[in-house]
Amino acid sequence: MSATLTPPDTAVQLPVQTSDLTRDNATLRRFLHGLPGVDQVGAEGRAAALATRSIKTTAKAWAIDTAIRMVDLTTLEGSDTAGKVRSLCAKAVRPDPSDPTAPPVAAVCVYPDMVPFAVEALEGSPVQIASVATAFPSGRAALKTKLVDVAEAVSYGATEIDMVIDRGAFLSGNYLRVFDEITAVKRACGTAHLKVILETGELATLDSVRRASWLALLAGGDFIKTSTGKISPAATPPVALVMLQAVRDFAARTGDVRGVKLAGGIRTTKEAIRYLVMVNEVTGERWLTPDKFRFGASSLLNDLLQQRHKLSTGAYDGGDYISID
Repeated sequence: MSATLTPPDTAVQLPVQTSDLTRDNATLRRFLHGLPGVDQVGAEGRAAALATRSIKTTAKAWAIDTAIRMVDLTTLEGSDTAGKVRSLCAKAVRPDPSDPTAPPVAAVCVYPDMVPFAVEALEGSPVQIASVATAFPSGRAALKTKLVDVAEAVSYGATEIDMVIDRGAFLSGNYLRVFDEITAVKRACGTAHLKVILETGELATLDSVRRASWLALLAGGDFIKTSTGKISPAATPPVALVMLQAVRDFAARTGDVRGVKLAGGIRTTKEAIRYLVMVNEVTGERWLTPDKFRFGASSLLNDLLQQRHKLSTGAYDGGDYISID
């Protein structure tokens, strides 16, 4: 990596090369532990304050359609079939069969062996094809195995790869191992975008979330992603705040704009809009696009569609959903 950056530690004045930071584990550790500490109480308070912000009624339709465009529709079950993937793809392209004005989602995310069915079903559509890899969700496999997993998904036609980091290595302080794995996976992706899953529910502290975010960004991740969706807690407002601050600060120091994906536990339109408000306040409008922000929350789409229907007709189209009024 060749991006030039100035570490956030204000005591360090001279710019350095990423390669200088990663020449050995001790140097990388000094940088990551030199990042400003996260005030957990302050982060929780800031996230709570942002959650109280409201948007104008006239902006709700825009917010809902924006959120729909940011959804990654996902099926990651052992019982997945070609038919299930095709049905998911049909919903991705036309989320509301009764309303052709409803926008398509950002991507469909499946296991590598299901990618060919998604490629066939999504031909000619703007919907991206994402695939989990690197021994998802545990990440417990040899690097060689992880790279084969990635190469297979890309060869089948995946345009995005969602990888999981080695949390054991990260939590034991072996940051260079995590960095090297991410960079190797990034190379294996070729032209496919890489989303790096931090599994924030296992990182214990917001300081660790900040360090993992910076580590993934330094290693070349196009997105940093909260979680696999397989453990709890997954995406939370304080975690989202810290990750958004990381991509904002990384962009300020390098000029390189990366994305954030929140996955797990986001089910209602009200929650999605709160996160969009947070994105706007913390990083700015530049991040309010599917290229820079995603929701990995398949159940969210149904509520977004219900709220969209309510805004246009004044009534719900069946179901028991939470109002955003």
